[in-house]
Formats: sequence, C-alpha cells, structure tokens
Amino acid sequence: MERSLRNVLVLSSGFLLLFTAYGGLQSLQSSLYSEEGLGVTALSALYGAVLLSSMFLPPLLIRSLGCKWAVAIPMCGYVAFSLGNFSASWYTLIPTSILLGLGAAPLWSAQCTYLTIVGNAHAEKAGKLGKDVVNQYFGIFFLIFQSSGVWGNLISSLVFGQTPSKGSGVLAILLIAVFLENIEDTQREGGGEKKSTPFWSTLLSTFKLFRDKRLRLLTLLPLYSGLQQGFLSGEYTRSYVTCALGIQFVGYVMICFSATNSLCSLLYGRISRHTGRIALYALGAGTQLCCSIALLLWTPHPDQLAVFFVFPGLWGVADAVWQTQNNALYGVLFEENKEAAFASYRLWEALGFVVAFGYSTFLCVYVKLYVLLGVLSVAMVAYGTVEYLESKNPVGPLAPRQENQEEVEEIQTKM
Repeated sequence: MERSLRNVLVLSSGFLLLFTAYGGLQSLQSSLYSEEGLGVTALSALYGAVLLSSMFLPPLLIRSLGCKWAVAIPMCGYVAFSLGNFSASWYTLIPTSILLGLGAAPLWSAQCTYLTIVGNAHAEKAGKLGKDVVNQYFGIFFLIFQSSGVWGNLISSLVFGQTPSKGSGVLAILLIAVFLENIEDTQREGGGEKKSTPFWSTLLSTFKLFRDKRLRLLTLLPLYSGLQQGFLSGEYTRSYVTCALGIQFVGYVMICFSATNSLCSLLYGRISRHTGRIALYALGAGTQLCCSIALLLWTPHPDQLAVFFVFPGLWGVADAVWQTQNNALYGVLFEENKEAAFASYRLWEALGFVVAFGYSTFLCVYVKLYVLLGVLSVAMVAYGTVEYLESKNPVGPLAPRQENQEEVEEIQTKM
C-alpha cells in the first residue's frame, strides 16, 4: 500500500473511532435532553466555542504542533464530552461542550490541511492533477468518517439510552499518536529551509485572508453547510421524527442519512475528475432545494414510515457534496494559506450551527426552511461568481508547478 493512502486510512480510521462515540450523542442531544432546553443549549455552546476557536487557534496550533498533534490533542475534548453525557446535567454538559468546541476547529482544520498536503504530494510524484487526488482523498475520508454515524446511531438505537463506549475515543487518540506520520508542507516551504512566521501574524491569519474576494464570496457555502446540518440533527429529528414516531426512531433515521452520505462521498471523490465540481454542486443544491420545498408541504403521519427515511437519505446525498467538494475547493483555491482557509471554513460553518440551534426554540419550522432556501440560493450565486472568476484565470493553483513555469519561460523567450 502506498504511503500517502496508508496515512489517509489511518487518519480516517481515527475519526471513525472518535465519532462512533460522539455522533450518536450529538444526534440525540436535542431530543434526549429536551427538558429546559439543555440539549439544544449544549449544542449551541459547543458550536459557539467552535466559532471562537476558529478565529485564532487552528493556524497557530497547526504551525506550532504540526497536523498530527493538532489532530490528536483536540480529540481529548471529545472523550471528555462523552464522559459528561454519562452524568448529564448543566454542570457536566455545558463545560464539556465548550471544551470540545475549542478543540473542534483545530481538529478539523488540521485534518483538511493534512489531506490537502498529502494529496498534493502524491499528485506531484504520480504526475497527476492535485485537485483530482485531493478530491479522491476527501472522498475516501468521508466514506469512512460518515460510516461512524451508522455505527454510533445503531448502538444508540438498539440499546436506547446507551451510548458507544468512551473507549473508542481513547483508541482514536492512540491510533493517531502512534501510526499517523507527521508531515511537512514542502509546497509552501518550496522544499527549502522552513520560514518562521511571527506569532501575531499567524494568530490573525484567518482574518487577514478575508482580503481575498474569493473567500468573502465563498463564506456562504460553509454557513449553509452548518445551517443544513443543524436543521437535520436538531430540527428534523425533533419536530418530525420524535413528534410523529417517537425518539426511538431518531437513531435509525440518522443511520439512513449517514449511510447515503458515506457512499456518496466516495462516489463524488471518484467521479469529480470526470464531471467537474460545478455539476456536483448543482446536484447538491437541487436535491436540498426539492427536499426543503417538500418538507414545507408535507404533514408528517406515523403511517408514512418510509417517507421519514427518504428525506434524510436524500439529505445525505446532498450533504456529501458539501463535505467533499467544499473542503477540496478551499484546499485548491487557497493552497498557500490552507490553515487559515480551513479555519475560516470552520468559523462560518460553526456560525451556521449556532444560528440553527440558536433560533431552534423560538422560530417555526416553516420559517427555518425558508431561511435554508434563501441562504442556499444566495450561496449558489456567490459560488457561481467564484467559478466565473476562476475561469478567467485557467492556470489553477494545483497544476504541476514546474511544467507551468517552464511553459511561461518558453513563451517569454519566444516573445
């Protein structure tokens, strides 16, 4: 097995073990701890901490610790959150939710940065386009990662009230610490001596990157990603599934979402080189547009059991687009500032989650669906604008550099 693929599998397996314990807990928060709004408040606190962390921590931790340890250390927060759920109260869930949130942004930013670096490095050796390999690696990662939702929710559903053991989180930390190779971003360093970056420059790099027009236009993509995930896990499970079928069906419904999400992630990672990302974005937007309109028109009834599973299944088809293509797109467009770009991504995605869970208790379902439709529409227009800008600059940042440089020099010589 090639070295880069082995590292991708180790990283993916670590996230699988970690989120097998955490995923089932997250899906049940709003339903299991609905009394006095504890579950929704815990999720809001969690993503509020992610929001704060995303502003400063990811670039700082990734550049000081490296991607490997910026993944392993924040995983401890997830284990603490799992422990807090064994004796759920305001004094255990809220602090551990904040601890988890502070570590989540560096964790996910480091994961995305790691896959982007490994994908680019392998593409350079194999003579392939970096964006194709990065897309493929994100597809493999989300295939394995999203399956954690199947196993975690299956355990929560078969033995209701029980959650996957915290031991799987500890195993995830050990797996990453022992088997994942630390890597250097040779592309950014140009293969030469590593340059030191001033502390304050690194700390504020997430904000500095907003000077890039493309990033400002793309902020609605992660914002919408957070809104639509928050709607499914916080609103659909409570207002549709729990009210009509009972809380015992929540896990099974989320299994359907995770299964389709997992399989489609691998599919999109493989076919993106043939279809291009625009077609996949159109598929994701069209699917969730139709689902949102259908949910506005649908009146849930226990006799319509299959319909309760159709919606999360289709939602997973669309969410796989956002997870694979959004992350790959950020890695492609902002190759020189990957850490700050992915930190910005987590910042806006966390804001989407915070908004979704924040207005969950006082806005009607139909209003939330209108919000989703509005944000999705504007996000697609903004994304289309970025694609138009990129089409006017056809030499992408992940094209083989040496070949491009030689071509430019040759043209200049002829002129």
